Amino acid sequence: MAGTLEGRVAFVTGAARGQGRAHAVRLAAEGADVVAIDVCGPVSDTITYPPATSEELAETVSAVEATGRKVLAREVDIRDLAAQQQVVADAIEQFGRLDIVVANAGVLSWGRMFEMSEDQWDSVIDVNLNGTWRTLRAAVPAMIEAGNGGSIIVVSSSAGLKATPGNSHYAASKHGLVAITNSLALEVGEFGIRVNSIHPYSIGTPMVEPEAMMEIFGKYPSYIHSFSPMPFHPVNHEGKKGLQEFMTAEEVSDVVAWLAGDGSATISGSQIAVDRGTMKY
Repeated sequence: MAGTLEGRVAFVTGAARGQGRAHAVRLAAEGADVVAIDVCGPVSDTITYPPATSEELAETVSAVEATGRKVLAREVDIRDLAAQQQVVADAIEQFGRLDIVVANAGVLSWGRMFEMSEDQWDSVIDVNLNGTWRTLRAAVPAMIEAGNGGSIIVVSSSAGLKATPGNSHYAASKHGLVAITNSLALEVGEFGIRVNSIHPYSIGTPMVEPEAMMEIFGKYPSYIHSFSPMPFHPVNHEGKKGLQEFMTAEEVSDVVAWLAGDGSATISGSQIAVDRGTMKY
């Protein structure tokens, strides 16, 4: 597939590490120049895993540049619409166009809905749902004005398709992204822009926070039945046969690259599970 995105420009949020970095690097490997943003700092005291750092965003920049592509990187909170609009304007000035958006940035915390603080609920909703809207609000007008069509990939979650006790605010935000995806697909189809959501399950990134998850399952063991174990896969990411506890971010990037390119030209307004069939169990 190398070179299938030659001449295109991709905007990736939450790009300092994890899925965001993997998507940015993969799209660059396919030929796209990259606009990479990340907050690179704490979002809320209720988010207990370590935040991304400036150094990690710099590592993403180096990884993109190693593919031979150009990158514009900024430390931006996706809750800040004006800042995202400025990044998009700078990207258009530097690259002349915007073709691909990967709305990836998000946060997660754990707790029962009726015991959460307002800050815990609001932080997840504001980043995952409102922040993603702000990303799209900043990017879509520039894509329309460029007149090249394009592809928007909204990173939801398996929790955007099914109930998940213990992180209902996260599930609510990710379900909301499905509505955003489907409505936007109808609104921008006339401009040749496609919009789809992907729904990964159990990706090995800092957000997973196994200790916090296990603490919830320990307190409320009935919840674990809503989280199916990763099914058997013939070859894991190390090329060995057997079970794999988590999928890798790079495996999700395979799907992102396909949705970004012309091979998925007929796909819009779709929800694509990236879960090895887990949600069927």
